Parts: sequence; structure tokens; C-alpha cells
Amino acid sequence: MKIGYTPEAIEDLSRLRDFIETKNPVAAQRIAKDILVGIGKLKIFPKMGVQVLRAPKPELIRDLFIGDYTARYLISNDQIVVLRVWHGKEIEKGL
Repeated sequence: MKIGYTPEAIEDLSRLRDFIETKNPVAAQRIAKDILVGIGKLKIFPKMGVQVLRAPKPELIRDLFIGDYTARYLISNDQIVVLRVWHGKEIEKGL
């Protein structure tokens, strides 16, 4: 399976890296790598994420939890499309 990213997911990854980098550049690199490695595992295990039950087709939209981060993705034929990526505290704050 191939992995693709929506423009919003790319922006999310960039925003998260930039935010962490201002406080700890080493952690920013490590976390970015961890997220990408986690997402990369979807090539082999596309259904390892949790179904998003409120999605129109929960079997196709899933959340992958990578530490404190969530990557929401769509399973589409022979491709995984990462829709969004966020930190758990962003949801708590209503972002």
C-alpha cells in the first residue's frame, strides 16, 4: 500500500514540528520521526487504527494513536490517505 497525505495533514505535521522545535529541537526531530514511522506501519497493517464510529464509513476512516498524537486516515483501495494529525491536548482545548 502507498501512503499519501492531504494538504491539511502536511500542514498539521509542519505545525506540530515547528511548535515543539521552539522549545526542544531534538525532541521535535524525534517526535516527527516517531509519527512518520507509526504512519509507515500502516503499509503493512492498514487496519491497525481504531474505527471512527461517527464517520459515514467507520471501516474506512480510522485513528492511529502514536504516543500523544493521533493520525486520522482513510483506507482507499491500494492507498492510505492521512487526513489530519494532532496532539491529544489540542482536542482537550477544543482546537
